[in-house]
Amino acid sequence: MGSVKTTVEMPDPLFRQVKAAAAERGVSLKEFFAEAVRDRLRRRRGSAPEKPWMSVFGGLRQLHRETRRVDRLIAEEFEQIDEEDRR
Repeated sequence: MGSVKTTVEMPDPLFRQVKAAAAERGVSLKEFFAEAVRDRLRRRRGSAPEKPWMSVFGGLRQLHRETRRVDRLIAEEFEQIDEEDRR
């Protein structure tokens, strides 16, 4: 299979994180980027994640959104309480 060489520009802190993550996994930056792009494209097409445990974490997104919504509702209710009621 052929390959294409390209330049990717990103913030320095992100690059350091990527480099460290690749080193932790014992893969080259080339392999790390290729895998990350493949995973992203797979998710975009709606395919099942490569690793079974990954689907669990994706399923928690809705719970996170719901928690934020409930927190927002609670904050709005507390804003409506009079100062006297807080004592």
